[in-house]
Amino acid sequence: MPGTRKLGRTSDHRTAMLRAMVTYLFENGKIETTAPRAKEVRSMAEKYITLAKTNTLHSKRQALAFITKEDIVKKLYDEIAPKYMEVNGGYCRITKTGPRRGDAAEMAIIELI
Repeated sequence: MPGTRKLGRTSDHRTAMLRAMVTYLFENGKIETTAPRAKEVRSMAEKYITLAKTNTLHSKRQALAFITKEDIVKKLYDEIAPKYMEVNGGYCRITKTGPRRGDAAEMAIIELI
């Protein structure tokens, strides 16, 4: 896919990292990471929130296949998705926080709104 960022990782490593970060975002509501990673996490998180809005067994199994913790999937379906029923997209906010000390990577906070 031309739209995905490689983030300097192999495809397996990248998928594992995104799964972990999306799970952590749903668990805690916000993460601080680099800006390119935040943009990738936003697209995946919004995809799974939209999926959770259709509360079917098939969509739950799709979410369970990606999100690494079962209790977080339950939270996604019981708490997070109902909050966004009236909204079509734009569930996450990315706020840039400036360069990281050490390697000057552009940092950002991604949070659910």
